[in-house]
Amino acid sequence: MATAWPCLRAAGEGCVLDLSVQPNARRTTVDGLHDGALRVRLAAPPVDGKANARLLEWLAGELGCPKRALELLRGEASRRKQVQVDLPQARVAAWLAKQVLPAAE
Repeated sequence: MATAWPCLRAAGEGCVLDLSVQPNARRTTVDGLHDGALRVRLAAPPVDGKANARLLEWLAGELGCPKRALELLRGEASRRKQVQVDLPQARVAAWLAKQVLPAAE
């Protein structure tokens, strides 16, 4: 199941999640897949790193892990981001299934 997501891949004992982030949304939510990445509409402005900080806080809450389990690897000033997640790939894949599949039905 874990390999079924183009936006997720194993990396060491954790995994890497590819994201396409749209800042300044009304609320923070997953908006499906876009070009091999998980699209996230983010309720934060892209100013002074606020969007990146809010993204990691939101993702930690969604995945039920501490914020220190997440690290922004790429995309500090870009909409396209890569986040290292220190959780098993299967756990993140299960979260993805709950986020993306109900929207597709």
